[in-house]
Amino acid sequence: MVDVMDTLLNTLLLEKDQIGEAVDILARGDIVAFPTETVYGLGAPIFNEEAIKKIFKAKGRPSDNPLIAHVSDLSQVFAITKDIPDDFFLLFEEFFPGPLAVVLPKSDKVPLSASAGLSSIAVRMPADPIALDLIAKLGQPIVAPSANLSGKPSATCSSHVLDDFQGKISAVINSTPSQIGIESTVISLLGTDPVILRPGHITQSQLEEVLQKKVRVMQGNVSDNDTVLSPGVKYRHYAPKAPVRLFFSDEELVAYVQNSPLCLRFILSARSLPTLDRSIVCPLTTKDLYASLRKSDTYAADEVLIYCDDESVKNTGLMNRIQKAAQV
Repeated sequence: MVDVMDTLLNTLLLEKDQIGEAVDILARGDIVAFPTETVYGLGAPIFNEEAIKKIFKAKGRPSDNPLIAHVSDLSQVFAITKDIPDDFFLLFEEFFPGPLAVVLPKSDKVPLSASAGLSSIAVRMPADPIALDLIAKLGQPIVAPSANLSGKPSATCSSHVLDDFQGKISAVINSTPSQIGIESTVISLLGTDPVILRPGHITQSQLEEVLQKKVRVMQGNVSDNDTVLSPGVKYRHYAPKAPVRLFFSDEELVAYVQNSPLCLRFILSARSLPTLDRSIVCPLTTKDLYASLRKSDTYAADEVLIYCDDESVKNTGLMNRIQKAAQV
């Protein structure tokens, strides 16, 4: 058993063979950050309202921004939802475990703090074996937003989590960097037609193929007075400290750099670019995006330039995160 005083002074870095200690910490109502295939999550037991409040406090997260419930099996879905539509089971068979969260009607047993006061809850089953083992051994779903301070780039490795939460949460489970690197696709089954609320690794066409029907995509930004059904749709997200500028041709980007005052720039590009003075070029991929944006903070970059080539533009999940980071 981990000593309580240790968690007050220092965030524990646990290894995968210490899942039992992580379960003990969660069971007593403290927060554990854990790996998933998308990004790291900041977890609390779904039926512990006081623990859920600690997540919002640690992140500085707005209270109207709902959390996603992470489950380890279908029985846990039944325990926290009701009136499940048939479409869910088609999605479950094809995409669970994996990077898809499905918004369903919420059971009355789920605290309103987990769903931001809504009558619905987003549910997903992570594909990461450490996450599945943690949830199964706890014996109840874990609600978890991305493990980063609100507004900052999400965490894709344990060191990112410690950068943001050292001494603020009880523990983080160490693992290899997240394989996908951006948050899950979120689809709502609350209305007549399925709606993608947040794009991600699983695409509109993949969902339509499984459901054999049209899947709409929520368009535009959510305003201050709108209800938020999914994380990642209303508030500023994924942003480094430096301003972010987007470019859609390499000629435009190179001309901007050559004609602007000399400063330290981070440039994210999927293609090779000519050498540019005082510019650090990083690969533009979904897996590396957040790590590169965090690196720009470490180097105190003056600005971040992102070259959105044709292939990058076709990646709706990647472009969603880039546009949020640039506040477009």
